[in-house]
Amino acid sequence: MEMVRGKALAHCALLLLSLWLCINSLPISVDQSKENTTSKQEELDAPQSSSTGLHYDRYLREVIEYLEKDPHFREKLKNANMDDIKQGKLAKELDFVHNNLRTKLDELKREEMNRLRMLIKAKLDLVAGDGWKVDHQALLKQFEHLNQDNPHSFEPDDLDRLIKSATKDLEHFDMERHDEFKRYEMMKEHERREKLKVMTEEERKKDEERYEEMRKKHADHAKVNHPGSEDQLKEVWQESDGLDPNDFDPKTFFKMHDNNGDGFFDENELEALFTKELEKVYNSKNEEDDMVEMEEERLRMREHVMAEVDTNNDRLVSVAEFLAATKKQEFQQKEGWETLEQQNSLFTEEELAAYEQQLANEGKMILEQALELQKQREELQKKQEELNAQKHDLQQAMDELERRKGQSKPDIKDSVATGAGSETALNGHQSQTPPVL
Repeated sequence: MEMVRGKALAHCALLLLSLWLCINSLPISVDQSKENTTSKQEELDAPQSSSTGLHYDRYLREVIEYLEKDPHFREKLKNANMDDIKQGKLAKELDFVHNNLRTKLDELKREEMNRLRMLIKAKLDLVAGDGWKVDHQALLKQFEHLNQDNPHSFEPDDLDRLIKSATKDLEHFDMERHDEFKRYEMMKEHERREKLKVMTEEERKKDEERYEEMRKKHADHAKVNHPGSEDQLKEVWQESDGLDPNDFDPKTFFKMHDNNGDGFFDENELEALFTKELEKVYNSKNEEDDMVEMEEERLRMREHVMAEVDTNNDRLVSVAEFLAATKKQEFQQKEGWETLEQQNSLFTEEELAAYEQQLANEGKMILEQALELQKQREELQKKQEELNAQKHDLQQAMDELERRKGQSKPDIKDSVATGAGSETALNGHQSQTPPVL
């Protein structure tokens, strides 16, 4: 399901909007002695990087992996700000990357070019068949994350394109997730109404009553604290961290929940802070609670906090941004968070009608395709029957030919034997004739 892929992308650090992912590894100044004492279990428990969901995700990550290995580039990245990265200033530093790493980057680009060509050919083969002539160079123009005019080497322009493409594509992701969720909700309502259509009046009344009962049951929950507020963070401090809320310290809180110790809250780390609030509303064991809705709620909370705290819009919350937010008036927000069930309908009747029409059109198209496939199947079956009949007739003809061949052989032998007997008799008759005097 698309929502699953969306979840994975939302959990990506996204500092990767423009190679910021590099910073999400352990800091350069990490204490080696402390690192060596890390237990095996801690390594297993460490959060794993999630896929961005981009079609060039593997290429993106492999490029970053090699660039991180170059000390000069890594140092420049550490000191760069997000605006410099987005504007392509960091890409110029590629000229100073070690030659061995540049060779590896060249290989990665060639592999990516070949992958894209294969994708294009596979797609066109499905549409137009194997005989289709493909102008790969023209079609490669649709992929903006690399320079297609130079398919052999990885240049600063390739890094610049990769950064800008990832930034643009990831910035649209949250919007796509919201649209995806709206379609999910409309499908639920569509299926519910379709189910009611085939019920008797009494069954329909009971089902409607039960539906309203489930809605009220879901809405009956404890107050949900405003995401990012003092009350919300203190609740995490007390219930998750086991500390006295009177001793709450924002700086200590940040360090405790900055899981990879990079000095930033990425989207994954930030969303983890809302779990306690979400558990007040959603429980996977309850029939009335939809866990897909829970993930939409989590996304809404994260977007809200980012909008208030992420002042430089890099999709990361630095320790400085976090501490500054705790000094704002909004941090003292006492009003509860308005959850999804308290919102107005996520869609209008007009939007639902349009969605149902889309479903009807898709259903009609699928039916037409099914009928066409059935027709083709019948034609193939008919041809197969004709081939079987021809095969049967051919086999009969061959059997008849073999039978005739078998009959002709004794006749030839008899003819030979008869001829030989006549000759013998004639010779015997001649031998008995007296000589003429």
